[in-house]
Parts: sequence; structure tokens; C-alpha cells
Amino acid sequence: MVELRPRSVRRLLEQLERLPGIGPRTARVLVEHLLTVDAGEVGELAEALAGLRREVRLCEQCFLLTDDERCSVCRDPSRDRSTILVVEEPTTAWAVEATREYRGLYHALLGHLSPLHGVGPEDLTIDRLEERCRGGEVRELILATNPTVEGETTALYIVRRLQPLSLTVSRPASGVPVGGDLSAVDQLTLAQALQLRRKL
Repeated sequence: MVELRPRSVRRLLEQLERLPGIGPRTARVLVEHLLTVDAGEVGELAEALAGLRREVRLCEQCFLLTDDERCSVCRDPSRDRSTILVVEEPTTAWAVEATREYRGLYHALLGHLSPLHGVGPEDLTIDRLEERCRGGEVRELILATNPTVEGETTALYIVRRLQPLSLTVSRPASGVPVGGDLSAVDQLTLAQALQLRRKL
């Protein structure tokens, strides 16, 4: 069989199929679209992809994604600095912000504890979280780790580790499915879970 697809097309198909949620058919549709649109549009897409890795970094304080040293939440003087919502991944904060129910600060752990995969407390940002809580301004932690075995283990570890600081520690309330991913929960469910959070 003769390969009719040019090498650059095959290369792009291979790269697209490596992305989560994109199979061979979706990759083909995307490539066909890119081949038919204006070259300027393709150039803008290429520049946006390059800029993603060149400009986006982690906030030096809370580890959310930003294009500055500090994210917009940490720079906002109107945010409630007595409350920190702890998430596993920075992108989870996007879903929380979309609810418009939370006005405190964030802290991204950059993962969860997973001894089977060699991920211990030193591989996460738990030390930095503890530093932030020791400043005296923080009174409540909302542990919004994913409701999985690893997420629950991580939350319990943080509770035990920060217990001497006498903080109020809570978890989002029911409505978030066990074994699920917080970033995939609809906004109303997530908003209700935050409003009805429970103490640990």
C-alpha cells in the first residue's frame, strides 16, 4: 500500500494522538481542518502552543499557573487571606473559580501521595503549605484533594502534619463522586460542595 500522507502530516497526526482524549479519527479531523484554514490561523495556533511552554509558570506562592511571578489570586488584595483551598493540580482551581462561591486563596500540591509510585511528601508542595499556614494569617484550610484513595490519604497526611497549628480543616461536602476528579464536576455541584464543606 502506498503512503499518500506527507511526512509532516504523519508527524502531526502522531503528536495529536498522544494527547489525552484524541484518537486517530479526531486527529485526522483536526489535521484536515488545519490544512484547509488560512495559514495565518495555523500560525496563531502554533504561536499559542509555543507560548504555552515559554510563558506559563507556577505561582511562586500558591503554585497555580500564571504568566507572572505571582498569580492573579495571590495579587488580589480583596481575597480572604484567612482561608486556603488546597487542590492537587493547579487546573482544578479553574473549576472552583467558575463557581464564583470561593473568595479565599489557593494552594496546589502538584500531585498526591502515592507510595506505590514513589511519590512522598517531599515530592509535593506540602512544606510550602505549612510555611504559609505558620504565618498566622491563615485560619482555615479546605482540603479539596480528589475523592480517591490517594486524595484521601493526602488529605489525612496534611491534617496530621498541620494539627499543631490549630487550624480549622474541612473537606468539600457530598455531591463530589468518590473516585472522581474535581475538575470534571459541574459548577453547581462543586459550589454546593464548597458551601456545605465538613470539618475534619
